[in-house]
Amino acid sequence: MNDNVQNLMREATQLTQAGQLNEATAAIQRALRGSSAGGGASASNWPLEMKGVGFEGDASAPAATGAFTSGTHTHGTLTRRFKLYTPPGQGGRLMPLVVMLHGCTQNPDDFAVGTGMNQRACEQGFCVLYPEQSQDANPSLCWNWFEHNHQQRGQGEPALIASMTQAVIKQHGIDPKRVFIAGLSAGGAMAAIVAAAYPEIFAAVGVHSGMPTGAASNMSEAFMVMRSGELSIVTRGGERGAGKATEVARRPQTTVPTIVFHGDQDTTVNPRNGEQVIAAVKGSGTSGPRVEQGVSASGRGYTRSTRLAGHGRVPTEHWLVHGAGHAWSGGSAKGSYTDGSGPDATLEMLRFFFEQRA
Repeated sequence: MNDNVQNLMREATQLTQAGQLNEATAAIQRALRGSSAGGGASASNWPLEMKGVGFEGDASAPAATGAFTSGTHTHGTLTRRFKLYTPPGQGGRLMPLVVMLHGCTQNPDDFAVGTGMNQRACEQGFCVLYPEQSQDANPSLCWNWFEHNHQQRGQGEPALIASMTQAVIKQHGIDPKRVFIAGLSAGGAMAAIVAAAYPEIFAAVGVHSGMPTGAASNMSEAFMVMRSGELSIVTRGGERGAGKATEVARRPQTTVPTIVFHGDQDTTVNPRNGEQVIAAVKGSGTSGPRVEQGVSASGRGYTRSTRLAGHGRVPTEHWLVHGAGHAWSGGSAKGSYTDGSGPDATLEMLRFFFEQRA
């Protein structure tokens, strides 16, 4: 590549970082013309060099196997950044969409690498949307699942995430009947909230190491629920407390098919929370589940409990991973909060998702 092309490349990168995308595109086009004339990098191999120019590159989604683009979305008074993975060779067909909500201290790039979701999206042909929490909204980058104004339809972060999802559906040729949402920890709790609030958008939800909808209404209650797995609920006397008698009567319910992964040695979020997520699925308790024991390829044991759809019931799966802590099961060590011993939560969630239709 000659000096002129290198200069144009630097200019394009600076313009992109400054948000001047039209000018960056023009610089890229000039570089293409110059490199083609000079015998350097040609237009045919250009995508291999486009990481960081117009796109924020990521090891899990190299430009040659799809695009991992950044953007922002505003709904009401809230604005959040996001990243969107789109696979190659769409060919005008409608594709599924998986919305992925990261956990505390994570970001879209970290979550994409840890879960391997972009790699699966490239192989199977679907898009992945990663909304990003802002540090201004939560210093630890947690989704605010425990705050009352972020737990309902039409309000706060659930409304923002739903609006962002609808925008992607309209702009990127998404099949509206195959839209799914999943998350880890605080992201899992928010995924459960969003799916319950917008069942017309999401055909299924995956909750990994998360909490059930409406489990807490402030930070102190959130820590109690995370430690004990006891829901904080409003009693008939109007005061908040924990207990199974009122818990059953007051627990918010959802009609969205749900798959849960949780490690039975999770000391950050008590695994009872995973049981509560399943119990909140309307119709999930009408008959006993089918329970099976298994071992992953890496030797990690698990218990899988399933209820199939039919007779007014909603399908559910609960994976209790034995010996696992607070980490994405089967994830890559390149990301945070992962446990590569499996079973592979990404593959199992996708299998469950694609069996559903909104």
